[in-house]
Amino acid sequence: MKWIVETFGKIVDEELNALPADMRAKFVHIAKLIENVGLERVGAPYIKHINGPLWEIRMIGKDGIARAIYVTSTGKRVVVVRVFIKKTQKTPRQEIELSLKRAKEIIK
Repeated sequence: MKWIVETFGKIVDEELNALPADMRAKFVHIAKLIENVGLERVGAPYIKHINGPLWEIRMIGKDGIARAIYVTSTGKRVVVVRVFIKKTQKTPRQEIELSLKRAKEIIK
């Protein structure tokens, strides 16, 4: 069974579409990498563990850096719960809290 990368829904799709084109392209590249070779074979610099069930897809573009926070779900699913432009070195606590809130609807 292959891995599937999907978003939490319309709100995350809008967050993703708000990114600059080069960062969206980087997200698509990493998502296809996960789907083609498997999440377990993709590591740094593309993905990194944040906290608990949260992981991040790391995107760098000419305008800065962005993150797509995701959780894994049954059936080899990667569900992106939050996408944002990162402005500080450390991931802001509010982004982690929002991601955890959305993740609770997936992980039951």
